[in-house]
Amino acid sequence: MDFLQPVLNGFTVVLDPTNLLYCLIGVVIGMLIGVLPGLGPAATIAILLPLTYGIEPVTAIIMLSGIFYGAQYGGTITSVLLRLPGEASSVVTVFDGYMMAKQGRAGTALGIAAIGSFIGGTVAIIGLTFLAPLVAGFALDFGPPEYTALALLGILLVATISNGSKLKALIAAGIGLLLATVGRDSFTGAERFTFGNLNLADGIDFVPVAMGLFGLGEILHSLEERHRAASVPAKVGNVWPSRKDLKQSSGAIGRGSVLGFFLGILPGGGATIASMAAYAVEKKRAKNPERFGRGAVEGVAGPETANNAAATSSFIPLLTLGIPANATMALMFGALLIQGVTPGPQLVENDPELFWGVINSMYIGNILLLMMSIPLVGIFIRILRVRAAILAPVTALITMLGAYTINNSMFDVLLVVFFGAVGYLMKKFGFEPGPLVLAFVLGSLLESSLRRSLLVLDGDVMGFFSRPISASLLVVFVFVAVLPLIQSALRRRKAAAQALELPKETV
Repeated sequence: MDFLQPVLNGFTVVLDPTNLLYCLIGVVIGMLIGVLPGLGPAATIAILLPLTYGIEPVTAIIMLSGIFYGAQYGGTITSVLLRLPGEASSVVTVFDGYMMAKQGRAGTALGIAAIGSFIGGTVAIIGLTFLAPLVAGFALDFGPPEYTALALLGILLVATISNGSKLKALIAAGIGLLLATVGRDSFTGAERFTFGNLNLADGIDFVPVAMGLFGLGEILHSLEERHRAASVPAKVGNVWPSRKDLKQSSGAIGRGSVLGFFLGILPGGGATIASMAAYAVEKKRAKNPERFGRGAVEGVAGPETANNAAATSSFIPLLTLGIPANATMALMFGALLIQGVTPGPQLVENDPELFWGVINSMYIGNILLLMMSIPLVGIFIRILRVRAAILAPVTALITMLGAYTINNSMFDVLLVVFFGAVGYLMKKFGFEPGPLVLAFVLGSLLESSLRRSLLVLDGDVMGFFSRPISASLLVVFVFVAVLPLIQSALRRRKAAAQALELPKETV
């Protein structure tokens, strides 16, 4: 009962009328952002960060969390009806969801996606409720060496597991670490990389970096991509799936819930990887895999369940270890720091109202999303008709105003413009901004933990391997770092062997 008491107290926090209102606002904005292609939850959270200054910490995080998991629902609508994924995690849903819509089963696809999303999200919340305190209790044994190893591993995993070029991801992470060193040295007070500019003496603020890279950068990039031809939305019929559809998709929903939950916990994981993995699993398990891509209901149920489960479980490493699992969680980390809350193992003990209030708000948010996901389809389709030429300038103006209101400083606005240009160029040349932001957020933790560790260990680097937890994390770090090299060598050997066999076959 001692364990259940703070959980029950968390519900009293959520059921406060103000928190309920902001939970509703968050999930509605999330669904809206999920529908609009090009402007994902990371960009939206970055743009709205200045608004959280005047809100209570628990209320602000409840709203931002709602935006994150609400976007997973919204992205399904355009994937099914327009063959246009509104969110990266909904790309896989296009394969079978749009084919179902062409067959006159758009309502069934949306209905099964809503049910799967609700079940996946709820299963992940239950897992989060029981697993997060255990992880936090385990993490209480962490000292500076353990945090050093964990921060290193988190940055490396995000850089190597993320989509796209691994080399480009590592370069982006390296730039993020360099940006984290700007400002006064916390140990000696010496200024680093400020170039005599007093505005940089306290370092680069997280908010302008996030608003520039994700907000303005995404807006500029999506404007360039607006040449996509407009599609006519498919008609939505009966949204309640038949008994056959429910039976056919029940296994996919169960597997997607478990797979998404565990992939969401991993650094570098998240909703997009979970949805792709769930689709691959369902296709491999199917007796007739040729059905996939032609309107298989499991091809919608599995990925949609997995991406919502992963979106929820990615809060575990953030709240319990203080390590963001993906780019959106890095923004949530920044939002917590802005509110004076430090995520980590002490959060459960020091601020149980915020910890359990945020977790329990997801139960309410999931129910709200299930109730609204289908009735609001018509409104969201009309919103898609708003031209990007109108929407983008308005969003950019809101971003600039938000940046100025942080410190009433034009320097922050200039930083947003600078990082907006950087974000646009990164997108254009295939660099993901996620590893940069994650490394920037974790950079200060990595530096301070490393220097404290060296002080504790009297400068002996091998001391990291004398502690079981830090040694284990560093072994995993080395394995992850070396694995791509091993895989590359094996591929070259396989290609060379095939090249040698080819002449024999031709003879």
